[in-house]
Amino acid sequence: MSQDPGFEFRTSSACKYDNNKLCVEVATNVPGTVAVRNSVTGQTVQFTAEEWAGFLPGAKLGEFDVTA
Repeated sequence: MSQDPGFEFRTSSACKYDNNKLCVEVATNVPGTVAVRNSVTGQTVQFTAEEWAGFLPGAKLGEFDVTA
């Protein structure tokens, strides 16, 4: 995990900051790299564009949803 001030993070429009500040922020402004940041801790994980493209379809289908 790393943090790079060159990343420009954005938060999903689906994220609601009412009482829950646990949102994921994504930066795609660095060519070939996608950075994902925890909005609470600021910790950042970086992926290649190919890794991110492979992850998104499964995420959109709920493949990684966790039930408590």
